[in-house]
Amino acid sequence: MIFEVWAPKATAVEVDVLGGRRPMEQRPGGWWRADVPEAGHGTRYAYVVDGGGPYPDPRSRRQPEGIFGPSAVYDHGHFTWSDERWTGRDLRGSVIYELHVGTFTQEGTFEAAIERLGHLSELCVDFVEIMPVAPVPGGRNWGYDGVDLYAVNETYGGPDGLKSFVDACHREGIGVILDVVYNHLGPSGNFLHPFGPYFGGFEGSYWGEAVNLDGPGSDEVRRYFIENALQWLRDYHIDGLRLDAVHALHDKRATHLLAELSAEVDTLACAVGRPLSLIAESDLNDPRMVRSLDAGGLGMTAQWNDDVHHALHTAVSGETHGYYEDFSGLRALAKVLTHGVFHDGGHSTFRERAHGSPYTGVPGHRLVACVQNHDQVGNRPAGDRLPMPALKLGAGLLLTSPFTPMLFMGEEWGARTPFPFFSDHVEPELRDTEGGRREKEFDGFGYAWEAPNPSDEQTFLNAKLDWGELKEEAHWSLLCWYRDLIALRKALPELSDPRFDRVRVTYDREGGDWLVMWRGESVCVAVNFSGETVTLPVRVSTVLLAADDNVTAGPDGLRLPPQSLAICRATQDPDT
Repeated sequence: MIFEVWAPKATAVEVDVLGGRRPMEQRPGGWWRADVPEAGHGTRYAYVVDGGGPYPDPRSRRQPEGIFGPSAVYDHGHFTWSDERWTGRDLRGSVIYELHVGTFTQEGTFEAAIERLGHLSELCVDFVEIMPVAPVPGGRNWGYDGVDLYAVNETYGGPDGLKSFVDACHREGIGVILDVVYNHLGPSGNFLHPFGPYFGGFEGSYWGEAVNLDGPGSDEVRRYFIENALQWLRDYHIDGLRLDAVHALHDKRATHLLAELSAEVDTLACAVGRPLSLIAESDLNDPRMVRSLDAGGLGMTAQWNDDVHHALHTAVSGETHGYYEDFSGLRALAKVLTHGVFHDGGHSTFRERAHGSPYTGVPGHRLVACVQNHDQVGNRPAGDRLPMPALKLGAGLLLTSPFTPMLFMGEEWGARTPFPFFSDHVEPELRDTEGGRREKEFDGFGYAWEAPNPSDEQTFLNAKLDWGELKEEAHWSLLCWYRDLIALRKALPELSDPRFDRVRVTYDREGGDWLVMWRGESVCVAVNFSGETVTLPVRVSTVLLAADDNVTAGPDGLRLPPQSLAICRATQDPDT
C-alpha cells in the first residue's frame, strides 16, 4: 500500500499506521510517500507533520471513527456495482428531487432512503439531489460544515452506503446529483492547515476562511477540489454535482476554477460514456455561469435560480419582506417566466444596488427553479413550509414552466414537518453560540428571529419526514396533483419547451388576482390567486388538468374558483 500526502512546507512527515510511525520520503512538488506493503483495505492510519498530529489524511476516503479519528484505507474495487447498463440522464427535460439523507427517513441512512425510492419512481422524478454527505461534527448537520471532503458521513452509511444508494437509484432509472461544498470548510475538525496553503488567509464569506484558489501554492489546492469532484462522478457513479455558493469562490486567475472543472468533467464524461452535469448555486445572476467554455462562459450545465423562487413564493404567500420586496405583485412573476430572471441589471432594493445581467439566449433548462428548497425553507427561523393551497398553485406554475423544476423532500404531499437549521458541534463554544451565529447571518432579512436551538437534538428529530401523513386524504390528494403535473409535463412537449420566446404571459395588473401563461400556440396555464371566483376570456377546447373540480369552461370564458389553477388547450389569448 502506497501512502502519499502533499505537505510542501514540512521538513518531516510520518505515517502512523499498524501501531507505529514510519518516515515518509520527500518527493518533487511537495509530496511525501511511503510504501507499507502490509497495509490494505480497512487499515487505519494518520499523518504526523513536523511532530504535530496525528491528523487525518486530507484525501481520506473513509473516517470510520468520525472527523477526529484516524483515516481508513478504502479500496473502491471492493464494491460490486450492478448498474453496468446505466447510460446516465440529461438534465434537459428532467425533474429534480432534493433530499437530506438524515431527515428523509426516520432512520436517516442511505439504506433507509433506498426503501423510499419506489415513491420517487412513481412520482416520475429524473434526478435525486442529495445534500452534502462529507463527514461533519457530531451526528446531525445540514452538511455544509463538512471536512474530510473525500470521505462519506459514517452516520449515513459511509462510502459503501452511498454507492449502494446510487446503485439502487440507477436501477429505478433515477440519476443522482450530489451537493458539494468547495467555498469553505467547517469550523470543527478542519486539519488542512498543517499540511499546506489550502486557505487564503482571509474571511472569504460569512461561513469561514477563503480557500486558496489563486495564491502561492494554489495549483495543488485547485487539484484537491477538482480531483474530489472527479472522484464522485467516476468512483461513486454520481451523475452530477451541485456546487454550493460559487459566488464565494475567490479566484482571480485567467481560467476560473469552474471553467477548469467544467473542462475536466467534460473529458470524464467522454471516458465514462454518460452525461455529467454541473449545477452552480450562484447569487450573481451572471449568464456567463451557464454559457459554454467556447463562448467565453464558465461551462456550468445549469444554475439555481432564486429569482423564480422569490417570484413564485411572493405570488402564492403574499410575503414581501427582506429579499422578497422587489418581487411583490405579478409583474415579477411574469418577467421571470418570460425572461428567466428578474434582476437582469436593474436596481435591487435588498442589495441597494444594480444587480444581474440579461439571460438572452439562455434556454430555461439551464435554470433550476423551485417553490421550496432546503435554503428557502431552512432560512426561515422556524423552518416552516408553505401550506397546501400555496403549494398547489406554485407547483402548477413551476411544473409547466420553461425551467428545470426541483422539488424539496415532502413538498409533494405538503409535509407539515419543518426543516430548520440544525447542527451537533462537539466543542461547547460552537454548540452554545450556534443559534446566535445563525440569527446574525440573517440580520436585515425582515424576520422576527424566533428559532429553535439548532444544537438541540429535538430540532433535528422534528425535521424528519412523517411518511404516515400520506395516509391522510389531503396529503394524498396533493401527491396525486404533483404526480399528474409531472406526468402531463412529460406528455406535452409544450410544457418542457425551454425557449422563453415561446412563453407569453398576461396578468391582472391592478388587483394581482390572476395570471395566464401561454406555452406554445395552444396550451395555457391559468391561475387565480385570489379568494374570489374569476372568469378569464380564454376560449378553452379542453381542460387538461385542474386543481379544483369546479373549474369550468364555457362561452363566457374560463371560470376559476378561488386559489385554483387549470391547464387547458385553448384557442383564444386573453389579450384578444
